[in-house]
Amino acid sequence: MLCASFFSCDRSKEVAVITPHIIPKPQQMIVKEGHFIFDKNTKLSANPDFHLAADFLRDYMEQGAGLSFLITSSEKADVIFTKDPSQPSEGYSLDISEEKISIKAADASGAFYAVQTLRQLLPIALEQQNGTETGSFGVRNVSITDAPKFKYRGMHLDVARHFFDKEFVKEYISYISMLKMNYFHWHLTEDQGWRIEIKEYPRLTTHAAYRNETLIGHYNTTPHQFDGKRYGGFYRQEEIKEIVAFAASQNVTIIPEIEMPGHAQAAISAYPELGCTGEAVEVATKWGVFENIYCPNQKTFAFLKNVLTEVCDLFPGEYIHIGGDEAPKKQWKECNHCQKLIKDLNLKDEHELQSYFIKEMEAFVNSKGKKIIGWDEILEGGLAPNATVMSWRGTEGAVEAAKEGHDVILTPGSHAYFDHYQAENDDEPLAIGGFLPLKKVYGFDPVPEELTQEESKFVLGAQGNVWTEYMHTTDHVEYMVFPRILAMSEVVWNGPTTDLETEYSDFLTRVEPFMERMDALDISYANHLYEIEGEVIKESGAAFMTFKTATSGKEIYYRIDEGEVLRYDDPIPITKDMTFVSEVSLDGHPLGKARFDTIIYHHGIAGTITLNVDPHSAYGAGGKNALINGVSGSDIRYGDKEWLGFWGDDLEIMIDFPEPVNLSKVSTRFYSANGQWIYAPKRASIIMTLPDGAKVMTSTKTTQSENKNERIVEFIIPDRPPVITKRLLLVVPNYGMIPEGKQGAGNKAWTFIDEIVVE
Repeated sequence: MLCASFFSCDRSKEVAVITPHIIPKPQQMIVKEGHFIFDKNTKLSANPDFHLAADFLRDYMEQGAGLSFLITSSEKADVIFTKDPSQPSEGYSLDISEEKISIKAADASGAFYAVQTLRQLLPIALEQQNGTETGSFGVRNVSITDAPKFKYRGMHLDVARHFFDKEFVKEYISYISMLKMNYFHWHLTEDQGWRIEIKEYPRLTTHAAYRNETLIGHYNTTPHQFDGKRYGGFYRQEEIKEIVAFAASQNVTIIPEIEMPGHAQAAISAYPELGCTGEAVEVATKWGVFENIYCPNQKTFAFLKNVLTEVCDLFPGEYIHIGGDEAPKKQWKECNHCQKLIKDLNLKDEHELQSYFIKEMEAFVNSKGKKIIGWDEILEGGLAPNATVMSWRGTEGAVEAAKEGHDVILTPGSHAYFDHYQAENDDEPLAIGGFLPLKKVYGFDPVPEELTQEESKFVLGAQGNVWTEYMHTTDHVEYMVFPRILAMSEVVWNGPTTDLETEYSDFLTRVEPFMERMDALDISYANHLYEIEGEVIKESGAAFMTFKTATSGKEIYYRIDEGEVLRYDDPIPITKDMTFVSEVSLDGHPLGKARFDTIIYHHGIAGTITLNVDPHSAYGAGGKNALINGVSGSDIRYGDKEWLGFWGDDLEIMIDFPEPVNLSKVSTRFYSANGQWIYAPKRASIIMTLPDGAKVMTSTKTTQSENKNERIVEFIIPDRPPVITKRLLLVVPNYGMIPEGKQGAGNKAWTFIDEIVVE
């Protein structure tokens, strides 16, 4: 039960009291007997420095319960905000007894977070904000001492690929605030649209804010098709001021992002002289990385400084994000001005030219009393002296920057990209790719293990990123964000888990009741809590199917092929090709969706596997055994735990069999999605070790399958003489560097490989 019932002080009516299930979890919480009663006579007293917290609580109570607090002295008050210098920065103590509620904090942020904790102890019906008088209601007696682990606790939203109006942006900020996160990273400019009004450059909003049409479906689906509809929008400066003021009322600081030197095609479409070619281009209508980037000349610098002047005036926070990522250098290489500049400045190459560009802009931002943040590409060619690095391509950028004494914020694609799929179901809404389930977010450690204790002090915190190429609606954004934002909020508030299995289980006991709060807030969240995780395990050369579900107190039922339905209690032996259908049940009632697992029973299942390199942390959820567990990955995306991803590595995959096997065929498939830097290898080889130690090698090209997003390789072993082996080595060379003119040109290609079927 979520609530217990108690009688109010005059015994005239029952009051509902929420059992504490707070997210993010407080550092210390003692739940006590009894409850405090809120009613029309409740009085409040607050230190003047804590008006933000007091105003939020008063508004919340008035709008949600129709209660207006009486303001009085601390001696007469029932709810008391007290300034306590002994509390840590942003920390608080919250003590609720039957007589009063005492909140103590050293600063305004701490007092505000105490109110957000109190909010989660109040009746969930108050979230509906209908102003209906509820009479009296209770709140559980607790004693809480709390403070955040990290000073930067952020969420990002891309409004350039798809535009969302000011009301949704404010809602989004309110969600951040509710979870004690304190930074909103607002991605305002892109190739596909410019979203902020700049008075000095009106064509940025009359022209660059709109594209002629938008790509339909996934980028990897060819040929590309478009909807033929003009699309766009922007925020007037008055709207931005309104949003900034709202964020301040929610104790959230906004970090605006103005991309440079890349991701600038929309701006160049409005003012072609900002590019290296001077040629007219259109606002981009599909996703990806484009070659049109700002030319590092005085006209461009004047433009960007004028833009940033207006941006700095609009946003009072200390940071301006200047992007710096995915800036192709092709036009700079072909530009006479750029090449002369490299020579005149005695620069090594175009990467150092980008560093010069970033340093020029940083000096200007610093002159406005602010600091820059850039994506980790700003490290290339030399880091600007006062820059903060936002590390997204893994943790390497954060490690490098922190070791140089720069502040870093972690937001790696492996754990923080909420545009990735969060479940393996085929009916999940279209996403860019990848696989980031809730548990993986919860297991994120923002402090890279390569850093010393002293170096780790430069880690400010972390944030979740929401890129909206495939998110057309606000409901879709919410679906991708919730509940993963709950896990991220706990990571950045409490720090990384020390016991993932135990602490994640506890986290889910708080997520389940929090879903009722999300319902009251009308949040379109993803509910995968009642789905089943299936895994093939191996013991003593035998294979077994296992099932588990994330939440406790549930049962699992299954059937094999068309057989009878049985309750799952123990691992199930796999002896042939089998299809399992499983489902979670509570008190005999199914929850969630049925799961289907098809097992291809082949020689490899009994084997053991060794890899020369580990899969990338973002694409290795299934581990090496995913390649020989009898389970194939999705046919429509690489974002599940059966596809393993490797970035730029040549693979050597060794399979040892417990007994010699007579081989007839070895096959596997590779994902092919060039728009996302994924290239199937051109060929592959197998080396078989015979009983006498001799080796037999065969090599073949990969071939296109009927599915355009994959290539396959098949090795047919001749019947005569039979090839009997205990060891098989599959050699898969990486495709190499991505060629010019392709997405990701000049970067290493990804290799994605599925089940290796040994027949």
